[in-house]
Amino acid sequence: MTTARDLALVALDAAPGRTVEQGDLSLALAGAEVIDLLDAGALSLAEDRLVPGPPGGTDDRLLEEAAAALVRDEPFEGVEDWLWRRGRGLAATYVEDLESAGPGTRGRGRRKPLLGRRVELDPAARARAEERLASGEPVLAILAAAVGAADEKPEAERDVTDDAISTVLAAVGNAMMELEAVRQRKEIEDAAFDNIWRGF
Repeated sequence: MTTARDLALVALDAAPGRTVEQGDLSLALAGAEVIDLLDAGALSLAEDRLVPGPPGGTDDRLLEEAAAALVRDEPFEGVEDWLWRRGRGLAATYVEDLESAGPGTRGRGRRKPLLGRRVELDPAARARAEERLASGEPVLAILAAAVGAADEKPEAERDVTDDAISTVLAAVGNAMMELEAVRQRKEIEDAAFDNIWRGF
């Protein structure tokens, strides 16, 4: 399993009371794909630019799609630009892919809706993702905490020693803060609009 798939599983199986926003998850999944592609040797980072490697090299359909979507012309694409472009609708893509991956089990009350519906998950894949998260693997721990699917573990950031991965994780954090600022602006504008209508 890839980091992106494990993150999607952890987010879909988040405990009751935890809210995972679709936009946050999409950005984090795009970041996880970059990390998976780095691990597979399918790309490298030059400062914050994604430099594509040779095509192929992964055995995951969605990762292959991600690799095929990389900009292959210099000056290449910045990590944050990638997160916004690739991340658009990516949570829904992973949800659909996980739903079609195998039989789930009905009646497991811990699963909560994402994208407005309940999702059946492959029990073995769920168990592997949960085990990886419980093991304290830092990248998954950081991304799961960022989307609200797990508690923050401050020590996880110290355990990331690869500069390229640190760059990607920082870009995910920045993009999510930008998305939250957009949400807050929209709430303020909506509230102001409602107040204008109440005045008539």
